[in-house]
Amino acid sequence: MRVTPLLAVALNGSREHERVPRTPAELAAAARACVEAGARVIHLHPFDGGRETLRAEPCAAALAAVRAACPAIPLSLSTSAAIEAEPRRRLELVASWTALPELVTANQGEAGIVELCEHLLARGVGIEAGLLALADAEAFVRSGLAARCVRVLVEPLDADPREAVAHAAAIEQVVVGAGITREQVHHGEGFASWAVSRRALARGHGIRTGLEDTTFLPDGRPATDNAALVHAAAAMVRELGE
Repeated sequence: MRVTPLLAVALNGSREHERVPRTPAELAAAARACVEAGARVIHLHPFDGGRETLRAEPCAAALAAVRAACPAIPLSLSTSAAIEAEPRRRLELVASWTALPELVTANQGEAGIVELCEHLLARGVGIEAGLLALADAEAFVRSGLAARCVRVLVEPLDADPREAVAHAAAIEQVVVGAGITREQVHHGEGFASWAVSRRALARGHGIRTGLEDTTFLPDGRPATDNAALVHAAAAMVRELGE
């Protein structure tokens, strides 16, 4: 019997959209609607004073609100260098966390990411290894982290759907060629995200959607909110992934 592919949602990030959630209450409401639509992992970026942050207090407040709304759902926080570019400072901020998520996304092409992953693994936090480019996949293979990660995120940033699909295939080839058998979840950027998702489902992988990744539905219409994107992705999973 084939296992239903994982469907994750990325609620916000730096995306500009009228329905991007930022406050703990907004994140909780958006997360609950996405779970009702079919999401099984929630990824989010806490905000502080209108900016993304890794500071302990806003991270704890966001986690507490979303956990109260979605008590059985794994939560993933970002560790992106776009939030804090200096590796030592980023590690200090993450080390100060008083509330821990089940997971973090860790972009493997970023400076200091192996040390950051080692710290989080020692604290019992699962790693979703983000591969945004072919070089990231190659660095991930060299790092030796794969066996201790929960899953691999294949995340090509190409705007053109055909280029994004080809890039996803090349990243996957590096991962599989290295003998890494961890679960994979794929997504792209903008409208191309849907083409990447279709390919992933055809190959038995999970997918991710949400306003961090795209503001468009598969037919090109603007998405009203995160839940609309998850509804569309869940329909795609039913069509292609089961």
